[in-house]
Amino acid sequence: MKEIISAMDRLPKLVKLLLALPFLDIVWAVYRLCRSIDKNSAVGILLAVATLFLCPTLLWIADVVTIAADDKVVWID
Repeated sequence: MKEIISAMDRLPKLVKLLLALPFLDIVWAVYRLCRSIDKNSAVGILLAVATLFLCPTLLWIADVVTIAADDKVVWID
């Protein structure tokens, strides 16, 4: 899990922004799930699974804004 998380964190900002677009944002949903599993956060895992299966593009606007501003994806961890 740590390899996936660190690989995603090292991506260039432009690639991160492209992955935050609708229908590609599923990548960030998987990233959130990996982060929550890595930190053993039960609430984070439940929310990540919900965003992964129920509405994978729910957070794409927040992802675009936070990546553009801080170069990172917002999550509850």
